[in-house]
Amino acid sequence: MLLGYSYCMKKIAVILILAVMTLCGCRIQDQRELVVKVPQMKTEDDAAKVRTSLLPLRGVDLEHARFDLAAQTVTLSFDSMVIAHKNIEIAIAEAGYDANEVAAIKK
Repeated sequence: MLLGYSYCMKKIAVILILAVMTLCGCRIQDQRELVVKVPQMKTEDDAAKVRTSLLPLRGVDLEHARFDLAAQTVTLSFDSMVIAHKNIEIAIAEAGYDANEVAAIKK
């Protein structure tokens, strides 16, 4: 009878260890890179306006964002568990600039 109890406790311990290992592997963040084509971004002033439009967005890494005026693109890293790429494009569109397939929203 004691042999059965010990075997059962070992089984429970293994199951608990596997459960903890599985929970530790859950995604907390998912960093992705996004390249946004902004055809109207031609000057440093335009780049500053685009940057300002992204400031309130949580999950966007503006510290490492690259604004390429020659290519008219913004390359940035974002956490897709916090914000969707469409929200980033819409924020740029609300600043008055086309962003990939999202047309500028005129005020």
